[in-house]
Amino acid sequence: MKVLKFGGSSVASPENIIKIKNILSSYDDRIIVVVSAFGGITDQLLQAGDLAARQKTEYKEVLREIESRHLDTVKELIPITSQSKALSKVKSELNVLETLLEGAYFIGEITPKLSDKIVSFGELLSSYIISEYLISEELDVVYKDSRDLIKTFKLAGKNVVDFAVTDSNCRDFFATNTASISVCPGFIATSKNDEITTLGRGGSDYTAAIYAAALEADILEIWTDVSGMYTANPKLVKQAKAITHISYEEAMELSHFGAKVLYPPTIQPVLSKGISIIIKNTFKPDEAGTLITKSKNDSGKTVRGISHIGNMALLSLEGPGMVGIPGISKRFFEVLSQADISVVLITQASSEHSICVGISADDVEQSVEIVNDAFAYEIERGKIKQVIPEKGLAIVALVGDNMKSHQGLSGKMFSTLGKNNVNIRVIAQGASERNISCVINEKDVKKALNALHEEFFEENVKQLNLFVMGVGNVGAKFLNQIKAQEKYLKKNLKLNVRVIGMSNSRTMLFDEKGIQLDKWEEVLSKGEKADRQLFIQKVNDLNYRNSIFVDNTASAEIAETYPSFLGNSISVVTCNKIACSSDYENYSNLKSLAREYNAPFLFETNVGAGLPIIDTLKNLIASGDKILKIQAVLSGSLNFVFNNFNDTTTFQEIVKRAQKEGYTEPDPKIDLSGIDVMRKILILARESGYVLEIDDIKNDSFLPEESLATKNNEEFFESLAKYEADFQKIYGNAKAKNCKLKYVAQFENGQASVGLQEIPKGHDFYNLEGSDNIVLFYTERYPSLPLIIKGAGAGSEVTASGIFADIIRIGNF
Repeated sequence: MKVLKFGGSSVASPENIIKIKNILSSYDDRIIVVVSAFGGITDQLLQAGDLAARQKTEYKEVLREIESRHLDTVKELIPITSQSKALSKVKSELNVLETLLEGAYFIGEITPKLSDKIVSFGELLSSYIISEYLISEELDVVYKDSRDLIKTFKLAGKNVVDFAVTDSNCRDFFATNTASISVCPGFIATSKNDEITTLGRGGSDYTAAIYAAALEADILEIWTDVSGMYTANPKLVKQAKAITHISYEEAMELSHFGAKVLYPPTIQPVLSKGISIIIKNTFKPDEAGTLITKSKNDSGKTVRGISHIGNMALLSLEGPGMVGIPGISKRFFEVLSQADISVVLITQASSEHSICVGISADDVEQSVEIVNDAFAYEIERGKIKQVIPEKGLAIVALVGDNMKSHQGLSGKMFSTLGKNNVNIRVIAQGASERNISCVINEKDVKKALNALHEEFFEENVKQLNLFVMGVGNVGAKFLNQIKAQEKYLKKNLKLNVRVIGMSNSRTMLFDEKGIQLDKWEEVLSKGEKADRQLFIQKVNDLNYRNSIFVDNTASAEIAETYPSFLGNSISVVTCNKIACSSDYENYSNLKSLAREYNAPFLFETNVGAGLPIIDTLKNLIASGDKILKIQAVLSGSLNFVFNNFNDTTTFQEIVKRAQKEGYTEPDPKIDLSGIDVMRKILILARESGYVLEIDDIKNDSFLPEESLATKNNEEFFESLAKYEADFQKIYGNAKAKNCKLKYVAQFENGQASVGLQEIPKGHDFYNLEGSDNIVLFYTERYPSLPLIIKGAGAGSEVTASGIFADIIRIGNF
């Protein structure tokens, strides 16, 4: 024999009940079917009772909704020729319900006994309608009222099942019942005096477990709206997977810590008999579900699931008067127990100076009051501090039978949370080592669960969540590169890169499932109006693990937002040089924030676009080398200009061409004035360990003062034409000496300078072509023959690839 229980979601609609019929039709064994009230009906019954007790006539409207729901279900499920019996019975029961509610309305109160009677109608009506429907479908069905079989008695004010009488009743009835399917209401019972009682939270599961234990069933099947117990809450962790096999102990630990599929006390009857349980999905009956057995799982996996409880608070009892004084803990827990306040988590310092407990946030005010009253004497004398609660917390737990035989799990858990800036308030671990729990801020729950799930279940595939600001030349190329490399990253680097948000100067867009990069232009054009502050707020509110803000702009305003990201453990990758070349104090602060909040701040493309210049410099410094001198051609724009400028062209023509081909900023004066190169050499000097400001750098500009003073591109290009003779003279002088013109940056002895130089043949800079960059690092290890890095130093494609490389570096941290 098998016992099947169908919960409220499984019987929430006629369509769902038809699914149940199809499931039952596939069984050859004798089965007992326990059903809950139609989804939402129990809440409506409680609402109606409450309204009636408060003498609110609105209870009649709720009652009409309940009546309509049940009558409509009968009419939809049962053929019209067979409806009269069912409709008559349902109307009769609803009339009784109406009478009970009227009674509550007239006397202006509702007793526990009356409440039980009112709530019982949910299961009574659903089970009867379902049984009549199954009979109309010509299945071999009998209806049996659980109130005739399950008996309770009062113990400490609560209804407790009388198992001796109940088991006997069950065995007697089912020994003579020959029907293939027996349909029984869950949740309800009667006392020895035949008064209606209910079995409390998880009552339908409890009913099913009682039948399974009494009859020593082969298995207890719990049918619900999910395909078993999951490695984590699938509503919060999209990658969560159903667990195929789990032990009783693991299942109860996961259920205790928030997995809603099971309520541990209700399945106790089958645990004591060693009867297996399987969790199945009514809407996907072919899926395996989760098998729960007495034996431990043999999968070899350490962590079996990650769960959490939200809406928690901490109460801490502490003070010098606790040390060495027996009975403090007893008094603390006793006062909470007497107030019927459940303690979910306990931790105590070995010094005996404090005891900390986790409780529901709903019980905080009462708990603080009664504990402070209980210890008023000690508080008054300063031996114990007044209890002050901490709210807005949640408990996250790792669960697994095999955890105790593996070292380092706690460290791995806490390290993972720490890397994502999830502050751990309290830690607790059971002696069985089946559970490691910690208390964190509730706002961090989703991030914590996803980070832990990624660490323990996703075969080391790391998800990176990107928020991209700027989708122009560089940004567009960057997005296209991510799309093109998507499969490679997953397969070879175990990185799942998703763009969650993006913005240009007009619109912005967020998609928590990840923006489709093959149509990002189309969807972004339909996004909401761009708002920098709202963008920042949204990124911080989403609070994703492994979040990265990508700045593809040249905006000073965007550069000013970096602290708000880094301070929330959101990494920053940027090709925008403004932040790192701003005041040294700001640069230093950004680096400090990155270290403090474990949020990488990477800006490789600030110098040399996609060339590994800054990364190489960092490695030199980290390995103990010291920079003696840096010589470099750092402007791909200026290198392009002077490589193409000659006596057959005009300087203005070459600059316009450079602008058109994307080698310069939209305002080419930024490049030609030397400010861009000054920023780059400043960044290299700072990364070498020197304190330097932009004003400390000497700039020998080749542009006339009039050109530097222009206010727009039109004026600038006019001034270039005006001084063409001067530019030709500069070119002619270099040509006469068989030299080439290069705009060189140099740093030595703490001094930096930039300017146009005539480079002779044989020099490392002489044959630098196109828009290439070159850097010579003279160090203590490379004092005479420098370490040389050379290659394309400008262009949207290589800049995008440099940003991409920084993203991958973060993924590999």
